[in-house]
Amino acid sequence: MLIVTTEQIEGYKIKEIKGACFGLVVRSRGFAGQVTAAFRSLVGGEIHEYTEMLEDARKQAIDRLTQNAHAMGANAIVMFRFDSGEIGQNMSEIVAYGTAVVIEKVE
Repeated sequence: MLIVTTEQIEGYKIKEIKGACFGLVVRSRGFAGQVTAAFRSLVGGEIHEYTEMLEDARKQAIDRLTQNAHAMGANAIVMFRFDSGEIGQNMSEIVAYGTAVVIEKVE
């Protein structure tokens, strides 16, 4: 599945627009990770535990986005974006979204 942030894909034409698609993940850091992160935040600098959690959540959101687009009959996603937010004090929401399309190579 080709995923791009642009409206068009060079060398391809959009044959059909399937519609909006998304992949959503909500993650919570376990107690041990929260304690470790709290100690790191006192010192300053990057909090690796949260960075790793968010990287994994983004990868999973993209996987779910791809599955959603595939189920719609698409072979590409244009206008790809991420959005994130917090739910409560210890949960993060990551959503990957875009427009599912069918593309074909221009000859």
